[in-house]
Amino acid sequence: MININTGERNRMILGLLFAIIAGALVALQNIFNSKVNERAGSWATTTLVLGLGFLASLTFGLLFEGGQLFHLENMKLWYWFSGLIGVGVVVCLVQGIKRLGPTYAISIALTSQLLFALLGDTLGWLGLAKVPFTFNQLLGVLVIVGGIIVFKFGGSGEKQKVFTLPFVKGNKVSEVQK
Repeated sequence: MININTGERNRMILGLLFAIIAGALVALQNIFNSKVNERAGSWATTTLVLGLGFLASLTFGLLFEGGQLFHLENMKLWYWFSGLIGVGVVVCLVQGIKRLGPTYAISIALTSQLLFALLGDTLGWLGLAKVPFTFNQLLGVLVIVGGIIVFKFGGSGEKQKVFTLPFVKGNKVSEVQK
């Protein structure tokens, strides 16, 4: 049995809670983004998403941190470009959802995120502490990739029941041919 002190356990529980909330918010944001993209296009969607995100971040930052918000010493030049990566994230996810649907596109994006994080940890990229690559990590990634394959190709050609949420107005249970 692993012995974890109370402080470490609380930190771990909070970390898990924040990660779960972040995952839910990312999925929700991507669905909203795809709906905006249907009306406005990719670049307008990206501008709206990141522009509103900037305003919200600035407002909350000023409320919670005040003048400390702009206290940025000893920051490497390349750190400043992370916002540009955000543009790529929004554009690519909006396009992926448009072509693949939300569940499939987000599951692929999260798997890619996991693979790159694992690679970054293993190789110590961008100043990360090197974390040894283990068989358990490989197995975990393979299980996720296998799940995506089953999700996408499992049961094709069979008659499948499609269930929708009963509490959403207008939804009915129906059968479809895949």
